[in-house]
Amino acid sequence: MGSGQVTPWQGKNITVAGLGVSGISAARALAGLGAVVTVVDGGDGEGHRARAAELEAEAKGVTVRLGDAETLPAGTDLVVTSPGWKPDSPLFAAAAEAGVDVVGDVEIAWRLRGENAAPWLAITGTNGKTTTTQMLASILRAAGLKTAAVGNIGTPIIDVVTGEEPYDVLAVELSSYQLHWAPSVRAHSAAVLNLAPDHLDWHGSMEAYAADKGRIYEGNTIACVYNVADPATERLVEEADVEEGCRAIGFTLGAPGPSMLGVVDGILVDRAFVENRQKNAQELAHVDDVNPPAPHNIANALAAAALARAFGVEPRAVRDGLRDFRPDAHRVAYVDEVDGVRYVDDSKATNTHAAEASLAAFEPVVWIAGGLAKGATFDELVRKSAKRLRGVVLMGADRALIAEALARHAPEVPVTDLDRTDTGAMLAAVREAARLAEPGDTVLLAPACASMDMFANYNERGDAFAGAVRELASGSAADTA
Repeated sequence: MGSGQVTPWQGKNITVAGLGVSGISAARALAGLGAVVTVVDGGDGEGHRARAAELEAEAKGVTVRLGDAETLPAGTDLVVTSPGWKPDSPLFAAAAEAGVDVVGDVEIAWRLRGENAAPWLAITGTNGKTTTTQMLASILRAAGLKTAAVGNIGTPIIDVVTGEEPYDVLAVELSSYQLHWAPSVRAHSAAVLNLAPDHLDWHGSMEAYAADKGRIYEGNTIACVYNVADPATERLVEEADVEEGCRAIGFTLGAPGPSMLGVVDGILVDRAFVENRQKNAQELAHVDDVNPPAPHNIANALAAAALARAFGVEPRAVRDGLRDFRPDAHRVAYVDEVDGVRYVDDSKATNTHAAEASLAAFEPVVWIAGGLAKGATFDELVRKSAKRLRGVVLMGADRALIAEALARHAPEVPVTDLDRTDTGAMLAAVREAARLAEPGDTVLLAPACASMDMFANYNERGDAFAGAVRELASGSAADTA
């Protein structure tokens, strides 16, 4: 933007809800375009004050109001919210009463794109979003394209679209929260990986949650990618208002039909973006090119491949990108093998759907589970996974809910209930799991619950598990020395 150039944001009074990463990013960008920005946050601790002082010092036109997250600043023209703020927040009720729109940082990023902006390949779903987005970015890079994984991960998306660096295409992870507040986003192509009950306290119902996820398909131009094994995702495609000629593309762990990607004899194949798809299939990669090659992660790879192929990426780049990809920590991560037992860290499995996918990748399993249930129930998870279980070790605030489901659906499976939350609890859990396990088994941390009852986050929980396994291994080595 040239010096002195007037923008549509010049002089607009913008209220930004939340002094977190996305709120600060939005405040800086909008103030830089001439808006008068007030950031509001209910917190008023030392950390909040330090961030507020830093933001006000470096961004002209920004004022921060702490300790009041409910009152709408006078004269507000638009509210920009951080993703986690619930739709029933008093600030938004005040905005509605004043006739003021509420949007999110993703919506602002979409509005701030330049004339030749990079198209968005967008991904959502209850589980697997981050892994699939990173896989997609790896494939796009292997194709020689300038890209970044943004949205619900990485650099704030506003910073990317307003920055100096040009991109060919963006891999965009979008949460249900972000989609709720992003009515204008129109992706080149998009995928909904799966749908399972989650964040219902925020959305109010499963129907509302699914509807927000389905927003990702609105206005797609090339492909709406859905999960053949999850009919709810295909229904969202059917209900979406897309551009003329946009195609529904399925992915499946089985043999694909026309307009699908799937798996045949250990090979990922494309029957969607090929000539004469009624008869032909294009080999993309081998199952062993996917790291780790667990079923749910192969599904992630197929979804990423579908979006890349929709963008015109060649098959070789799909293979190379999948080979180059390394998952983030705490996502079905192999830790060690001790006395013939494998130890796997999937601390990121913070809900029942993720835990079910993780358990399905191993057999027999000694399962370490528990934490904050977030309103979840565990009967279906236990019923589907019971035959795989050698034993279960439970820990955390809501472990009794899992214990009750185990008693109903897997009464023969031995269960250890750890009634402790001290720093040694994870080591005790790993030792109990080792006692229950037999050579050839997998001890799997897939809690099906959030971590904040005992740990700062799922990363800290996974680190504690890995540390406990290392301590177990060193003790085992000492025993055999």
